[in-house]
Amino acid sequence: MSVVEKLRERFGTAILGEEVSCDQISVYVDREVLPEIMRFLHDELDFKHLADLCGVDYLGWKGKRQKKERFEVVYNLYSISRKEPLRIKVSVPEEDPRVPSVTSIWQVANWFERECYDMFGIRFEGHPDLRRLLMPENWPGHPLRKDHPLELEEEWPEYEKLREKARELSRYEWGDRRVRGG
Repeated sequence: MSVVEKLRERFGTAILGEEVSCDQISVYVDREVLPEIMRFLHDELDFKHLADLCGVDYLGWKGKRQKKERFEVVYNLYSISRKEPLRIKVSVPEEDPRVPSVTSIWQVANWFERECYDMFGIRFEGHPDLRRLLMPENWPGHPLRKDHPLELEEEWPEYEKLREKARELSRYEWGDRRVRGG
């Protein structure tokens, strides 16, 4: 029995669809049942490796398959024992951008979820420390949203402080090279 068949047998209507792209199976799942599905994949079907988790913004999408929701969270799993990849996709509505956290299943999800939150503004319920990872805490908006301005209308207020800190740190050696003075 295939992984998708086992998922359908166990979770029924929470498995919303499937597709194959580039010889990899993608399974669309209901976000409210996501933790149970992921726990089953991890514990029962041996998908122990969460290789990646990322967000997608479909604003303005004109692809073949119409997207019901603006956002999607994509989980790339791998079963070492089965030598099998699996992609899990969860649709996320713009008006309620949240998904249950899977940090209790895969510790590495901590960083992936923080990055997705930072870049797309998708909240991960139950995350132990959901805060920005790449952008400063007071950065306006989420840079990978398609409606985020390419250039800020006004300079970020903390920019000068950041430049001064960079000048201060430039006197140190980094690795095998000297960073030029400020």
